[in-house]
Amino acid sequence: MRIRELEKESLRDIFWDEPERASGILREKSRLTDAVEKWKQQKNGIEDLRILYEIASEENDDQTREEIRSELERLNASVRVDELKMMLGSEQDPMNAILSIHAGAGGTEAQDWAEMLLRMYLRWAERKGLDTTIIDYLPGDEAGIKSVTLTLRGEYAFGFAKAEIGIHRLVRISPFDAGARRHTSFASVFVYPEVDDRIVIEIDEKDLRIDTYRSSGAGGQHVNKTDSAVRLTHLPTGIVVQCQNERSQHKNKAMAMKYLRSRIYEMKLREQNEKLDEINKTKKDIAWGSQIRSYVLHPYRMVKDHRTNLETGNVNRVLDGDIDDFIEAYLLH
Repeated sequence: MRIRELEKESLRDIFWDEPERASGILREKSRLTDAVEKWKQQKNGIEDLRILYEIASEENDDQTREEIRSELERLNASVRVDELKMMLGSEQDPMNAILSIHAGAGGTEAQDWAEMLLRMYLRWAERKGLDTTIIDYLPGDEAGIKSVTLTLRGEYAFGFAKAEIGIHRLVRISPFDAGARRHTSFASVFVYPEVDDRIVIEIDEKDLRIDTYRSSGAGGQHVNKTDSAVRLTHLPTGIVVQCQNERSQHKNKAMAMKYLRSRIYEMKLREQNEKLDEINKTKKDIAWGSQIRSYVLHPYRMVKDHRTNLETGNVNRVLDGDIDDFIEAYLLH
């Protein structure tokens, strides 16, 4: 029904008089058409397997039954992904994402934990087929990182990554403590939708303070020889962003501007309708009582999400980026 309405709308003579609205209608029509076609394919696939199963049962063909079982598992996984996408109905969910990690109080311990989270998200993104680019990196004093910001580009990157917004808590025997004592560390994760050409966020150059400095992250011989890194401060809002991954100051400024537009866009969304209410709820002190997930390595091994109560004892698998179960549980919660 909705597809027919959109089709009728797109045939109007004045359809392209409002290009932005027209583009939105065509995107919605394409998304709904793709969803219907995929549903038809899944329905036909199930019917084909039912017929094949009846034949295999009559002939007592165990090999074909096993093939049917494998195909059903594949179909089940496909349906599960579509169920999740139904939970991702906001305008921002299909967008690319900007993810930032900040070490909490605790010095080297927390900074090492922040780097462990970075590794986890990079591996998760690789599993999901998302492209990643680190745009800002502030190393720790002795080990780990104080903060890092990266882009995640791919289908529903923001919709999935937003489940990670909040405080992440690690409990372990410290590798930096000569007394081998147990330590608790915290790090915060924030995720913002990356604005694209469809979204216009006007920024007056007079409202910006632009600072340049030398890059502090990895970059070979180029690092610390030129002031290519860029820090932007948006004076009306107080938002500060920075980028240092490119060799060119011009490119770093362009990426920082994109990051800034994303931050302002997210702020406006919260002010208007609280569509990104998760960010408000999780901007707390990076400390006890506000964590969304705990990763315990001692005295037992367990990862537990405190929002859904989902837990697993396979900590290594989670830290290697296999976090889809936690994300899906949160989105379906």
